[in-house]
Amino acid sequence: MTRRFDVCVVGSANLDLVATAPELPRPGRTVLGTGFAEHAGGKGLNQAVAAARAGARTAFCGAVGDDDAARRLLHVMDQDGVNRDSVRTVPDVPTGRALIGVSASGENSIIVVPGANACLQPVDVLEAAASAATLLVQREVPDDTVRAALEAARAAGVITILNPAPASAIEQSTLALCDLIVPNEHEVELLGGAERLLAGGATAVIVTLGARGAMLLRQGLEPHLVAPFSVAAIDTTAAGDACCGALAAALSAGVGIPEALRFACAAGALATTRAGAVPSLPARSEIDRLINGAG
Repeated sequence: MTRRFDVCVVGSANLDLVATAPELPRPGRTVLGTGFAEHAGGKGLNQAVAAARAGARTAFCGAVGDDDAARRLLHVMDQDGVNRDSVRTVPDVPTGRALIGVSASGENSIIVVPGANACLQPVDVLEAAASAATLLVQREVPDDTVRAALEAARAAGVITILNPAPASAIEQSTLALCDLIVPNEHEVELLGGAERLLAGGATAVIVTLGARGAMLLRQGLEPHLVAPFSVAAIDTTAAGDACCGALAAALSAGVGIPEALRFACAAGALATTRAGAVPSLPARSEIDRLINGAG
Protein backbone atom coordinates (compact mmCIF):
# COMPACT_ATOMS: atom_id res chain seq x y z
CA MET A 1 0.00 0.00 0.00
CA THR A 2 1.34 3.42 -0.99
CA ARG A 3 1.36 5.89 1.89
CA ARG A 4 1.18 9.66 1.53
CA PHE A 5 3.75 10.10 4.31
CA ASP A 6 6.50 7.99 5.84
CA VAL A 7 5.94 9.46 9.30
CA CYS A 8 3.07 11.37 10.87
CA VAL A 9 3.79 13.07 14.18
CA VAL A 10 0.92 14.19 16.40
CA GLY A 11 2.07 16.46 19.18
CA SER A 12 3.02 19.83 20.57
CA ALA A 13 4.70 22.85 19.03
CA ASN A 14 6.30 25.41 21.34
CA LEU A 15 8.60 28.36 21.26
CA ASP A 16 11.45 27.45 23.61
CA LEU A 17 12.93 30.18 25.82
CA VAL A 18 16.35 28.86 26.85
CA ALA A 19 18.51 30.29 29.63
CA THR A 20 21.99 28.91 30.33
CA ALA A 21 23.69 29.12 33.72
CA PRO A 22 26.63 27.50 35.52
CA GLU A 23 24.12 25.40 37.48
CA LEU A 24 20.36 24.98 37.70
CA PRO A 25 18.75 26.81 40.61
CA ARG A 26 17.42 24.87 43.56
CA PRO A 27 13.95 25.82 44.90
CA GLY A 28 13.98 29.30 46.38
CA ARG A 29 17.33 30.18 44.86
CA THR A 30 18.29 32.54 42.01
CA VAL A 31 21.34 32.05 39.80
CA LEU A 32 22.86 34.44 37.28
CA GLY A 33 22.58 33.23 33.71
CA THR A 34 25.25 33.28 31.06
CA GLY A 35 23.10 33.29 27.93
CA PHE A 36 19.59 33.36 26.44
CA ALA A 37 18.10 32.17 23.17
CA GLU A 38 14.73 31.42 21.59
CA HIS A 39 14.27 28.28 19.52
CA ALA A 40 11.49 26.30 17.90
CA GLY A 41 10.56 23.31 20.05
CA GLY A 42 7.80 21.21 21.57
CA LYS A 43 8.13 17.44 21.62
CA GLY A 44 5.89 17.01 18.60
CA LEU A 45 7.62 19.58 16.42
CA ASN A 46 11.05 18.36 17.54
CA GLN A 47 10.22 14.79 16.58
CA ALA A 48 8.69 15.80 13.27
CA VAL A 49 11.78 17.79 12.27
CA ALA A 50 14.01 14.95 13.51
CA ALA A 51 12.14 12.48 11.30
CA ALA A 52 12.30 14.79 8.30
CA ARG A 53 16.03 15.43 8.72
CA ALA A 54 16.52 11.67 9.03
CA GLY A 55 15.09 11.31 5.53
CA ALA A 56 11.37 10.63 6.08
CA ARG A 57 8.47 12.31 4.28
CA THR A 58 6.91 13.77 7.41
CA ALA A 59 3.58 15.33 8.34
CA PHE A 60 2.90 17.19 11.57
CA CYS A 61 -0.48 17.49 13.32
CA GLY A 62 -0.58 20.18 15.97
CA ALA A 63 -2.11 23.49 17.06
CA VAL A 64 -0.65 26.98 17.33
CA GLY A 65 -1.95 30.42 18.19
CA ASP A 66 -2.39 33.33 15.81
CA ASP A 67 0.78 35.09 16.92
CA ASP A 68 4.40 35.77 16.03
CA ALA A 69 5.57 32.61 17.78
CA ALA A 70 3.30 30.52 15.55
CA ARG A 71 4.65 32.14 12.41
CA ARG A 72 8.20 31.30 13.52
CA LEU A 73 7.26 27.67 14.12
CA LEU A 74 5.44 27.33 10.79
CA HIS A 75 8.50 28.74 9.05
CA VAL A 76 10.65 26.06 10.67
CA MET A 77 8.30 23.36 9.37
CA ASP A 78 8.51 24.83 5.88
CA GLN A 79 12.30 25.01 6.01
CA ASP A 80 12.56 21.31 6.88
CA GLY A 81 9.90 20.16 4.44
CA VAL A 82 7.45 19.07 7.14
CA ASN A 83 3.89 18.95 5.79
CA ARG A 84 1.70 21.22 7.95
CA ASP A 85 -1.70 20.80 6.32
CA SER A 86 -2.97 19.40 9.65
CA VAL A 87 -1.66 22.23 11.82
CA ARG A 88 -4.59 24.11 13.35
CA THR A 89 -4.50 27.84 14.16
CA VAL A 90 -6.43 28.70 17.33
CA PRO A 91 -7.46 32.38 17.65
CA ASP A 92 -7.10 34.14 21.00
CA VAL A 93 -4.93 31.39 22.50
CA PRO A 94 -1.13 31.80 22.66
CA THR A 95 1.24 29.37 21.00
CA GLY A 96 2.81 26.99 23.53
CA ARG A 97 5.97 27.97 25.36
CA ALA A 98 8.70 26.03 27.12
CA LEU A 99 10.93 27.70 29.72
CA ILE A 100 14.21 25.79 29.73
CA GLY A 101 17.19 26.09 32.02
CA VAL A 102 20.46 24.48 30.93
CA SER A 103 23.47 24.03 33.22
CA ALA A 104 27.14 24.09 32.25
CA SER A 105 27.18 20.28 32.49
CA GLY A 106 24.39 20.00 29.90
CA GLU A 107 21.56 19.03 32.25
CA ASN A 108 18.23 20.78 31.85
CA SER A 109 14.97 21.57 33.63
CA ILE A 110 11.83 22.49 31.70
CA ILE A 111 8.45 24.12 32.39
CA VAL A 112 5.95 23.72 29.54
CA VAL A 113 2.97 26.06 29.12
CA PRO A 114 0.66 24.23 26.65
CA GLY A 115 -1.27 27.18 25.19
CA ALA A 116 -2.80 26.19 21.84
CA ASN A 117 -1.47 22.65 22.16
CA ALA A 118 -4.31 21.92 24.59
CA CYS A 119 -6.80 22.76 21.82
CA LEU A 120 -5.76 20.01 19.39
CA GLN A 121 -8.88 17.92 18.72
CA PRO A 122 -9.33 14.31 17.52
CA VAL A 123 -10.87 15.49 14.25
CA ASP A 124 -7.65 17.42 13.51
CA VAL A 125 -5.49 14.29 13.37
CA LEU A 126 -7.50 11.42 11.90
CA GLU A 127 -6.71 11.79 8.20
CA ALA A 128 -2.95 12.31 8.52
CA ALA A 129 -2.56 9.59 11.16
CA ALA A 130 -4.02 7.04 8.78
CA SER A 131 -1.97 8.25 5.81
CA ALA A 132 1.56 7.39 6.99
CA ALA A 133 3.67 4.28 7.32
CA THR A 134 4.46 5.16 10.95
CA LEU A 135 2.63 7.28 13.53
CA LEU A 136 4.56 8.88 16.40
CA VAL A 137 2.74 10.45 19.36
CA GLN A 138 3.65 11.92 22.75
CA ARG A 139 1.60 13.34 25.63
CA GLU A 140 1.85 17.13 25.41
CA VAL A 141 -1.56 17.29 23.66
CA PRO A 142 -4.93 16.03 25.01
CA ASP A 143 -5.14 12.31 25.75
CA ASP A 144 -8.32 11.85 23.71
CA THR A 145 -6.54 13.30 20.67
CA VAL A 146 -3.58 10.95 21.16
CA ARG A 147 -5.95 8.00 21.46
CA ALA A 148 -7.91 9.04 18.35
CA ALA A 149 -4.69 9.22 16.33
CA LEU A 150 -3.62 5.78 17.54
CA GLU A 151 -7.02 4.28 16.74
CA ALA A 152 -7.06 5.75 13.23
CA ALA A 153 -3.52 4.55 12.58
CA ARG A 154 -4.16 1.06 13.94
CA ALA A 155 -7.27 0.71 11.76
CA ALA A 156 -5.18 1.66 8.72
CA GLY A 157 -2.34 -0.77 9.47
CA VAL A 158 0.10 1.98 10.45
CA ILE A 159 3.04 1.26 12.82
CA THR A 160 2.27 3.11 16.06
CA ILE A 161 4.90 4.55 18.42
CA LEU A 162 4.16 6.18 21.77
CA ASN A 163 6.74 8.34 23.53
CA PRO A 164 4.93 8.61 26.90
CA ALA A 165 6.30 11.98 27.94
CA PRO A 166 5.46 13.69 30.16
CA ALA A 167 4.75 10.48 32.06
CA SER A 168 1.51 9.98 33.96
CA ALA A 169 -1.11 7.25 34.18
CA ILE A 170 -2.19 5.88 30.79
CA GLU A 171 -5.24 3.72 30.21
CA GLN A 172 -4.39 0.14 29.33
CA SER A 173 -6.68 0.35 26.31
CA THR A 174 -4.53 3.19 24.93
CA LEU A 175 -1.30 1.28 25.54
CA ALA A 176 -2.80 -1.65 23.64
CA LEU A 177 -2.90 0.52 20.51
CA CYS A 178 0.89 1.00 20.53
CA ASP A 179 3.33 -1.22 18.65
CA LEU A 180 6.37 0.42 20.25
CA ILE A 181 6.56 2.37 23.49
CA VAL A 182 9.64 4.55 24.06
CA PRO A 183 9.97 5.85 27.65
CA ASN A 184 13.10 6.91 29.47
CA GLU A 185 14.16 4.99 32.57
CA HIS A 186 12.17 7.27 34.89
CA GLU A 187 9.01 7.19 32.77
CA VAL A 188 9.01 3.40 32.47
CA GLU A 189 8.92 3.12 36.27
CA LEU A 190 6.00 5.55 36.51
CA LEU A 191 4.13 3.44 33.94
CA GLY A 192 4.51 0.25 35.95
CA GLY A 193 7.59 -1.26 34.28
CA ALA A 194 8.42 -2.66 30.87
CA GLU A 195 6.77 -5.99 31.65
CA ARG A 196 3.39 -4.29 32.09
CA LEU A 197 3.80 -2.41 28.82
CA LEU A 198 4.70 -5.57 26.92
CA ALA A 199 1.85 -7.48 28.53
CA GLY A 200 -0.49 -4.80 27.20
CA GLY A 201 0.31 -5.79 23.63
CA ALA A 202 3.32 -3.71 22.60
CA THR A 203 5.71 -5.41 20.17
CA ALA A 204 8.65 -3.72 21.88
CA VAL A 205 9.53 -1.36 24.69
CA ILE A 206 12.59 0.80 24.18
CA VAL A 207 13.95 2.37 27.35
CA THR A 208 16.26 5.29 26.62
CA LEU A 209 19.12 5.52 29.10
CA GLY A 210 20.72 8.85 28.24
CA ALA A 211 24.50 8.60 28.19
CA ARG A 212 24.23 4.82 28.71
CA GLY A 213 22.47 4.12 25.41
CA ALA A 214 19.10 2.33 25.15
CA MET A 215 17.57 -1.03 26.02
CA LEU A 216 15.29 -2.94 23.65
CA LEU A 217 12.85 -5.29 25.38
CA ARG A 218 10.58 -7.76 23.55
CA GLN A 219 8.41 -10.66 24.67
CA GLY A 220 10.27 -13.96 24.59
CA LEU A 221 13.62 -12.43 23.62
CA GLU A 222 16.69 -11.44 25.61
CA PRO A 223 17.08 -7.70 26.33
CA HIS A 224 19.20 -5.96 23.69
CA LEU A 225 21.43 -3.07 24.79
CA VAL A 226 22.47 -0.46 22.25
CA ALA A 227 25.71 1.02 23.54
CA PRO A 228 26.08 4.80 23.62
CA PHE A 229 27.99 6.75 21.02
CA SER A 230 30.95 8.79 22.22
CA VAL A 231 30.24 12.52 21.71
CA ALA A 232 31.04 15.78 23.50
CA ALA A 233 27.66 16.62 25.03
CA ILE A 234 26.83 20.26 25.82
CA ASP A 235 22.99 20.27 26.00
CA THR A 236 20.65 17.28 26.38
CA THR A 237 17.55 19.24 25.28
CA ALA A 238 15.64 17.29 22.59
CA ALA A 239 18.02 14.32 22.57
CA GLY A 240 15.12 12.00 23.30
CA ASP A 241 13.06 13.65 20.58
CA ALA A 242 15.88 13.19 18.07
CA CYS A 243 15.96 9.52 19.00
CA CYS A 244 12.20 9.07 18.59
CA GLY A 245 12.00 10.92 15.28
CA ALA A 246 14.92 9.02 13.78
CA LEU A 247 13.47 5.73 15.05
CA ALA A 248 10.17 6.44 13.31
CA ALA A 249 11.98 7.39 10.11
CA ALA A 250 13.99 4.18 10.08
CA LEU A 251 11.01 1.96 10.86
CA SER A 252 8.98 3.60 8.11
CA ALA A 253 11.72 2.59 5.67
CA GLY A 254 11.35 -1.06 6.69
CA VAL A 255 14.44 -1.24 8.90
CA GLY A 256 14.30 -3.86 11.68
CA ILE A 257 13.87 -2.64 15.25
CA PRO A 258 17.46 -3.30 16.52
CA GLU A 259 19.05 -1.56 13.53
CA ALA A 260 16.50 1.27 13.69
CA LEU A 261 17.31 1.75 17.36
CA ARG A 262 21.03 2.05 16.69
CA PHE A 263 20.26 4.71 14.06
CA ALA A 264 18.00 6.45 16.59
CA CYS A 265 20.62 6.38 19.34
CA ALA A 266 23.15 7.98 17.01
CA ALA A 267 20.68 10.78 16.27
CA GLY A 268 20.06 11.29 19.98
CA ALA A 269 23.77 11.44 20.72
CA LEU A 270 24.39 14.03 18.01
CA ALA A 271 21.56 16.20 19.37
CA THR A 272 23.50 16.64 22.62
CA THR A 273 26.43 18.23 20.81
CA ARG A 274 24.54 21.42 19.91
CA ALA A 275 22.43 23.84 21.95
CA GLY A 276 18.68 24.14 21.65
CA ALA A 277 15.92 21.81 20.50
CA VAL A 278 15.27 22.02 16.74
CA PRO A 279 18.73 23.54 16.05
CA SER A 280 20.36 20.45 17.57
CA LEU A 281 18.56 17.84 15.46
CA PRO A 282 20.95 16.06 13.07
CA ALA A 283 20.69 15.39 9.35
CA ARG A 284 20.71 11.88 7.91
CA SER A 285 24.26 12.34 6.61
CA GLU A 286 25.53 13.18 10.12
CA ILE A 287 23.82 10.15 11.62
CA ASP A 288 25.31 7.86 8.98
CA ARG A 289 28.79 9.28 9.54
CA LEU A 290 28.61 8.71 13.28
CA ILE A 291 27.43 5.13 12.85
CA ASN A 292 30.04 4.34 10.22
CA GLY A 293 32.78 5.94 12.29
CA ALA A 294 31.79 3.89 15.33
CA GLY A 295 32.15 0.66 13.37
